[in-house]
Amino acid sequence: MVDQSLAKSFESVGADYDRYRPGFPDESLAAIVAEPVACALDLGAGTGKFTGLLMTRADRVVAVEPSDAMREVLRTNLPAVESLYGTAESIPVPDASVDVVTVAQAFHWFDRERACAEIARVLVGEGILGLLWNTFDPTCEWDLAAHRVAHPAVTATDETTTSVAAALPGFEFSKRESIRWTERIDRADYMARWLTVSTLLAADPDSRAAMIRQIEIILDSDAETSDAETLELPHITEVFVYRKI
Repeated sequence: MVDQSLAKSFESVGADYDRYRPGFPDESLAAIVAEPVACALDLGAGTGKFTGLLMTRADRVVAVEPSDAMREVLRTNLPAVESLYGTAESIPVPDASVDVVTVAQAFHWFDRERACAEIARVLVGEGILGLLWNTFDPTCEWDLAAHRVAHPAVTATDETTTSVAAALPGFEFSKRESIRWTERIDRADYMARWLTVSTLLAADPDSRAAMIRQIEIILDSDAETSDAETLELPHITEVFVYRKI
């Protein structure tokens, strides 16, 4: 079951989310939308981290996002995108009106059954659903240790992708791709990024400060990061592609 306090923790952090969260590699777009389409809808679009990529493959791009703060940033960054208030369980577009629906970094917050029914409703026949997440690279020991501070139960596998399945209701699984890439990020920005993570946003001030201090200690203690102002941060972007049936 979705923890609503964590899900709602993002509602006021639009600008910081946009500044500090990573984007997505071009290969993730190619994995979902191989050819140009008439209309693509980015669901749970946030500040438009993935939405902007869709503009290169779709004549019309619609972004649906429930957070006013996130949507305001998206409108500023991507004025050509049609940005709408809505949720995965109530998408404000007509039946069979979009060719592709993408969900970047958000599907695990949805009510899966209701969301899949709504996504199927708005997609054309045999339309495409693409789900993707940026996940940590378990071979990067210092970043994995930092994730374990923010999410104490974390293992070497990022659990956010467990919300996907071989067959989602109304959809047939097409393929999965894992894309490895590296981001160069200032240490200060890496630390600020953690303040946009749900568990820290929802924590009380003392607990949040303690978690930030633990992550600082990890960076100070690791040979790869102790003297570095710029970090080489590996990511794995997991892409799951489905087709409406």
